Amino acid sequence: MAGSVPLAAARTNPVRKRSTKESSVVKWTLISLAVLVIMWLIGLPLIVVLTEALKKGWNVYMQAISDPDALSALRLTLLVAAITVPLNTIFGVAAAWAITKFKFRGRQLLITLIDLPFAVSPVIGGLIYVLVYGVHGWLGPWLQEYDLKIIFALPGIILATLFVTFPFVARELIPLMEDQGQLEEEAAVTLGAKGFRIFWKVTLPNIKWGLLYGIILCNARAMGEFGAVSVVSGHIRGATNTLPLHIEILYNEYQFSASFAVASLLLILALITLLLKSWFTRKSSH
Repeated sequence: MAGSVPLAAARTNPVRKRSTKESSVVKWTLISLAVLVIMWLIGLPLIVVLTEALKKGWNVYMQAISDPDALSALRLTLLVAAITVPLNTIFGVAAAWAITKFKFRGRQLLITLIDLPFAVSPVIGGLIYVLVYGVHGWLGPWLQEYDLKIIFALPGIILATLFVTFPFVARELIPLMEDQGQLEEEAAVTLGAKGFRIFWKVTLPNIKWGLLYGIILCNARAMGEFGAVSVVSGHIRGATNTLPLHIEILYNEYQFSASFAVASLLLILALITLLLKSWFTRKSSH
């Protein structure tokens, strides 16, 4: 009987009813505004890219995306993503595990450093690597002595991409693991499980969807990164140009159809990433 009083109050409380149920006019106005904004910011640019890419016909489009420089840029983009995403995944899992499972001096500093790429411009991040590894940088003379090339080469592009993408996995896992707590891990310890087995059998199944979500976001940023990579790449056609850099060069040379055609490749990769992200979001919500 006592439990029916709050239920009856909830049913008759006008304040709660108003806070959870809006009129149809308000609802459809908000939905319409959201759709208009999305179409303006996302839908219209996508339509422009596809329209301009096919403006001069299918033959011009195929010639642009099959150009050796475009294929080289595509291979380099996928290679950089294939290297940086696993490294960031390992770092992100390790950092999230340390931050959420242990209390140690410097914990807050580690969290701040993880968030640093969100606060620093990617161009500044690329410039930092030039100042450290460039010909006139701190380590430049030593690298030249041993004929090691970082800047204007693949290692520099990987370092710059690592810098701008490493927060994504860690930042996705930290709140998730904090919310889950340590009860299951502690129960596993009492049953005799050790460190790696606890992670593999207890922690990983609980964070797998959040981890995959972070990996998808990290991969999307790695493939689309422009600022930091632009600084360290040298814009060498067929060697150090990723897809975003190759698109910029084509556009600056007034090869508009070719630039939009190559941009459509990046768009396809982005759409695949978006579909995977939506799927993982739906799975993680379940």
